Amino acid sequence: MASVTFDGRSGRPARVARALLALAALGVVVALLWWSVGFLADPLATDRAVSRILGLLGADASAEAVASRGLTPASRKLGGAGVALLVGVGGVWALFVTANHAIDTVFGDKVREQVRPWLFVGPAVALIAIYLVVPTIGTIRQSLTNRAGEFTLAHYRFALTDPAMLLAFRNNVLWLVLGTLGSVVIGVGFAALVDRLKREALAKTFIFLPMAISFVGASVIWRFVYAWQPTNRPQTGLLNAIVTGLGFEAIPVLSISPLNTVALIVVMIWLQTGFAMVIFSAAIKSVPGEVIEAARLDGAGEFTVFRRIVVPMIRGTILTVATTIFIAILKVFDIVWVMGRGGNFETEVVATRMFKEMFQFQNFGRASALAVILLLVVVPVMVVNIRNMHRQGVGA
Repeated sequence: MASVTFDGRSGRPARVARALLALAALGVVVALLWWSVGFLADPLATDRAVSRILGLLGADASAEAVASRGLTPASRKLGGAGVALLVGVGGVWALFVTANHAIDTVFGDKVREQVRPWLFVGPAVALIAIYLVVPTIGTIRQSLTNRAGEFTLAHYRFALTDPAMLLAFRNNVLWLVLGTLGSVVIGVGFAALVDRLKREALAKTFIFLPMAISFVGASVIWRFVYAWQPTNRPQTGLLNAIVTGLGFEAIPVLSISPLNTVALIVVMIWLQTGFAMVIFSAAIKSVPGEVIEAARLDGAGEFTVFRRIVVPMIRGTILTVATTIFIAILKVFDIVWVMGRGGNFETEVVATRMFKEMFQFQNFGRASALAVILLLVVVPVMVVNIRNMHRQGVGA
C-alpha cells in the first residue's frame, strides 16, 4: 500500500477557510441577536413584521389593515413573546454552538482550553457587571452627591441620626437577632425530631409547606390571624379568639410597639423554618452513626448526644443556613409593608424606609445611602459564609 503524506502548509488554506467560516457564522448569530434586541425594544416591530409577512403571502388587504390600525394588544404581546422565546432558547443555543466551533477552528490546543471556559462564564460575568456592578457604583456615587451634583455626606448623616431611621435600625436589629435565631433553633429542633418519625416525609411536607407561600400571601394570612376587634364585638382573628376564649382581653397585636415588630418576625420564622429544617435534616443524617452509638454506649443521654456530638458536627451547616436567613431578613420588605399597610411608622425597617425615600419623597440620595448601608452590612456576612464553605471543602 502506498503511503500518503500531507504537507502541513498545504492544509493551512483549508484551516484558514474553516476559521473564517466559523467566525462568519458567529458574526451572523451575533447580528441576529442584536437585531432581535432592537425588535423587542420597539413596541411596533411586531405590527410591521406581521404586515410584511402578510404582504409576502399576497394578503395585501390584511397587510394594509395591520399597517394602518396595528395589531391588538394581545396579539402584539404574543408576537413579542414568541420572538423572545425563539431568541432566548434558539438564539443563545446557536451563539454557544457557533462560538465553540470558532474556538475549535481558530485557536490552538493550549489557547483553546484557556479561552473555552470564558465562552460559558463570560455572558454571566457581563450580565453581572451590567446589572449589578454598574448600578452599585452609580448608587454609591448618588449617595455621596446632592441634587446639584456636589459632594456631601448629608444623606449618611440623616441615616445615622434621624429618629425615624434610628427606629428602623432598631427594628432591623430585632429582625436579625430574633428572626435568624428563631428560624435556626426551631429548624434544628424540628430536624432532630422528624428524623425519628416513621412518616418523616409527611411531617417534613407540612413544616416545609409555608415555603411555597409568597411573603405577601403569608402576610395576608397572618393579618387574619392577628385581627383585632373591640371587646363588644366577636373576634375574627384566630389569636384573639383563643385569647378571649381563655377569658382574657383581646390584644391589638399590630398596634402595640414593639410587640407588633415581634409579631411580624414570627411570620418570617414561620416561612423560614421549613427551609432550615430540610437543610439541617440532611446534615444530621450525614453524622456517622458509629459516633452516636459510641456516645450512647458510654452513657450519654439523647440531649447530651445532640448537644455535644450532633450540633458540633453540623456547625458549618448551621452557620451557612444562619447567614442565608440573615441576608434574607436584612432585606425584608413585603411582610412589613403589607402588614403595616405601607405606613406603620412603628414597624418600619431600612428597606421600607428606603422605598419611601425613593418613591414617595423622591429623595434618591437618601435612598441610595440606605442601600449602601445594607450592602456594607451584607459584605462581612458573605465573607464569613465563603470562609465557612472553604473550611468545609467547597470551592477548595
